[in-house]
Amino acid sequence: MGIRGPGGLRADVRGRRERARVWGAANPWAVDVGIALLVQAAMTMPFVVPRAPGLEPATWAAYGLTTLTVLPLVWRRRAPVAVLLAIMAASALYKVAVEGPGQPLPYTGLVIVYTIALLSSPWKRLTTAGLMLVAVPVSVWLNTQSVRELTFSLFVFAAAYVFGRLQDARQRAHLIEAERAAARERARIAREMHDILSHAVSLMIVQAEAGPVAVRAAPERAEAAFEAISETGREAMTQLRQMLGLLREGSESAAGAPPREPQPDLAALPELLARVRSSGLDVSYTTEGGVRALPAATGAHAYRIVQEALTNVVKHAAARTVEVRLAHADGALRVTVTDDGRGPQGGSGGHGLVGIRERAAAHGGSATTGPGPGGRGFEVRALLPVPRTAEAGT
Repeated sequence: MGIRGPGGLRADVRGRRERARVWGAANPWAVDVGIALLVQAAMTMPFVVPRAPGLEPATWAAYGLTTLTVLPLVWRRRAPVAVLLAIMAASALYKVAVEGPGQPLPYTGLVIVYTIALLSSPWKRLTTAGLMLVAVPVSVWLNTQSVRELTFSLFVFAAAYVFGRLQDARQRAHLIEAERAAARERARIAREMHDILSHAVSLMIVQAEAGPVAVRAAPERAEAAFEAISETGREAMTQLRQMLGLLREGSESAAGAPPREPQPDLAALPELLARVRSSGLDVSYTTEGGVRALPAATGAHAYRIVQEALTNVVKHAAARTVEVRLAHADGALRVTVTDDGRGPQGGSGGHGLVGIRERAAAHGGSATTGPGPGGRGFEVRALLPVPRTAEAGT
């Protein structure tokens, strides 16, 4: 049995907390009943501990009225202001009608004030604040007429209100972050789908345009071209299914759902280059610095950058040769794709080059584009950081 480090323990605590939050969101009635039972347990304590000599004994009638002040908390989410009024009425009846044990804290009032501050609209919160500014001094006057108790009561109710507002702000921040994360994921999936479709369609168009000429001049080449079109289409469909699988709600737990395959990485580069060669391009592939184990995200980003750069070559460069170089350096992976085509054509380079820059930036790196060596052709250069732990293969 392994021993988990502090990071593992923190992750376990966060996981349990998240599961508890999800369960609570799905079962609000059970949560409210549980809170009411906890408050009832706290308010029962003065009834079970011995009372000082000279005080009236605790009675069942007094305990029943105490329970009556707690019971409305079960409906605290549905009608918080009505629950507040019910608690205040039951508490006033308790003070006037019976001589029962007091409470060290106004538990029920604190819970409902926190709830109103968390869930209610601004006008309900303002109404509650004004009501408490009247009710708290009246309650203290009926109880002890102590300035100390008045100050303490105002402080704890103000604290409950502030905690409610802080929790509301925290929930709103989490919701905004969740929406941003969803938007980032949608953008990532859109980039992946753009890369897959753009690459596959470009190769298929090139092969299809060459097919009629090859049928007349070299039938065997025509057959190879059609096979390349078919293979490219099948590969694109496979990757698109993986992408669309990410969008299927609940697909992780769907019965009988096939396991998702990992995104292609540098190990899939030879197959990618072979498909590009089938379009007639002379593609060379070199590595420098020795092949190293890379994190999955780094390998996937590098693969997609090379894929998009090659797609641009096929679509726009009118090149005959293209060179792909990977240089493994300390703490970084350099990706370079150079062709001998027509070079920069002006403008920003279209969506493809923008996507390359965005991919590199999303991974904490950078990408530049421009003329190739000596001003000939076009070159894409990307620098992706690699954690040193990954370089060591740990």
